[in-house]
Amino acid sequence: MVLNMSNEVIIDADTHIGLLHRGSEKLMESKPYIHSLPYFDRFDYVSMMVQEHAYCLAIESLLSKCFLKKNFNLTRTLFDELTRVLNHLLAVACHALDVGSMSPVFWGFEEREKIMEFYERVSGARMHAAFYRPNNDNSQNISFFLLEDISFFINNAFTSINEINTLLVGNKIWKRRLVGVGVLTPAVATEYNITGILLRSTGLAHDVRLNTHETYASYSQLYLTSYTSTNGDCYDRYLLRIAEIFESLSVANQTLIKLVKANGFLKKQFTSNQNRVYRNMESLIKHFKYWSEGLTINTNITTASVESPKGEFSVTLVSNNTNKPERVRVKSPAYYNTQLAKQLAKGHLLADLVTIIGTIDIVFGEVDR
Repeated sequence: MVLNMSNEVIIDADTHIGLLHRGSEKLMESKPYIHSLPYFDRFDYVSMMVQEHAYCLAIESLLSKCFLKKNFNLTRTLFDELTRVLNHLLAVACHALDVGSMSPVFWGFEEREKIMEFYERVSGARMHAAFYRPNNDNSQNISFFLLEDISFFINNAFTSINEINTLLVGNKIWKRRLVGVGVLTPAVATEYNITGILLRSTGLAHDVRLNTHETYASYSQLYLTSYTSTNGDCYDRYLLRIAEIFESLSVANQTLIKLVKANGFLKKQFTSNQNRVYRNMESLIKHFKYWSEGLTINTNITTASVESPKGEFSVTLVSNNTNKPERVRVKSPAYYNTQLAKQLAKGHLLADLVTIIGTIDIVFGEVDR
């Protein structure tokens, strides 16, 4: 950001983006649909699986049919909410460090490591999981033992998160740095097309998970609350992120209960890989052709949206009767939120800019793409 200053006061700001631009959307147009899935781990590399989910939903919409079992929709919901916790822990802990409090980083990153271990157990990768598959349940690594460990994590994560919140929520220095700083009004939020926590901090309730026309995965079967506030300042955005962490843990716990109760889904041993064993050459060739050439999709257009931790994340695909998309368009919330930094910074001190950027929660891989 190029700042125009009067002493320590910000008069104007010019946001420069594009340093990380790789042309990912154009690259996706040159590859089969399935081969582009890992790009979505690398946009917002703190909210990996949620973005994979949007891409899979878009492909499944183009196909106009879904072979997913009800249980794997629950699994997607479970890992989406764990990803939301993963994102918010980083946002709160690093923001606290930027403002001057070091302890939350140690508590927050310890819990993040546990979630990354669950990523690794289902996909083999701690961050860039590429776990979700369009029209494929990919559930061979979901075992009773994994869900048991996730349940244990959920029950114990409240302790660390309470430690973070207890340290910050009533701290005089923390409140002096956040209360009344970077105030966002509903009119400005609407003008800039802001979604997610930034929008809800102004009192406007919008959450794709609760939208009856757009809801996805298994959210319609679960009890979920999307919190709002009215002040629109940095402190409200902090409170909403803490509230969302607790709510995501609650939703994850509900999905665990439903998964364990599902008949025939889980046993006391790891799920068999019998269906992955190919006993004849024809099956092996079919498998190779599917993963090398991918899906051929008839001419169509669709848009799929999910509620990512930073706001509404959308993927628009245009198919042209080949195995590659004709057009890919990604609408990322961080791109719009970054433009907002200029509006929120005016009239504040230079030190307040650190606080404002921290509560906007920007990841430039998603902004620049």
